[in-house]
Amino acid sequence: MYIQQLQAFLCAADCGSFSKAADRLFNTPASVMNQINALEKQVGVRLLERNNHGISLTAAGRSFYSDAQSMLKLWEETQLRAREAARKEEHIIRVGTSLLYPCKKFMELWGKLKEDDPEFRIEIVPFEDNHAHILSTLSNLGRNIDILVGACSSAMWLDRCSIYPLGTYKICCAVPRGHALAKKAVLKINDLYGERLMMVKRGDTAKLDVLRDMLEREHPQIYIEDTPYFYDAEVFNKCHQDGCILLSLDAWSDVHPGLVTLPVDWDYSVEYGLLYSKHPSRSVLLFLEALAHS
Repeated sequence: MYIQQLQAFLCAADCGSFSKAADRLFNTPASVMNQINALEKQVGVRLLERNNHGISLTAAGRSFYSDAQSMLKLWEETQLRAREAARKEEHIIRVGTSLLYPCKKFMELWGKLKEDDPEFRIEIVPFEDNHAHILSTLSNLGRNIDILVGACSSAMWLDRCSIYPLGTYKICCAVPRGHALAKKAVLKINDLYGERLMMVKRGDTAKLDVLRDMLEREHPQIYIEDTPYFYDAEVFNKCHQDGCILLSLDAWSDVHPGLVTLPVDWDYSVEYGLLYSKHPSRSVLLFLEALAHS
């Protein structure tokens, strides 16, 4: 209440009228007058002269004006310091998000965890997930980004980060919407006969190498086309433009509007989870511990 009185006094003195001060403070002239009257009563002297031409500072008011400015500034600084102290008690977790690695799964966890552990605060950080940048992003986890959510069966990825497992993504196929197979509810492997199937080249992801071995051994009628080890938007664009099939994940069903993601009658999946630095901060360790006990 005292702070509001100071604000009303300073604003009225600057504006030269109660009505203009009220407009600036989004208040009524009567309320502004009442606050200043109460302030003058507390101080014990008249601070403003009222007349038909408006208001002006008395000698006491001029003396009080500069002190009131200092008190108000001190109040604002006091609030900032208190909030900063509170923030230092919080543990900030910076979560990366991108087209292929959205933070939706994380936010589902966060909604449950926040109720039990309010000392954590989340910051969402966008990043580029193209082929050229993803390894650098993973190597630098803990600098600008603490956690990513994504599939992690890549040997090169696991060399650069740790994973807190959350579940598995189903391996599916993305098909251009105009393709003859796009209307199917579920694909059978023999539906892919005669088709070009884009998939990650051999050598980095053991689970995908097992799938490739099976396809090459048992279904040579499928023409496999190598993609880079790590998908980006260009891989999905190429699938759409070339009219071929792309080995994908159910989590990527919304990546490209020109593609439809279909399940396949096979039992292949990849693990996904929270990806974090091999040398995590104390905040990240506390967050993972809280998550494990939630």
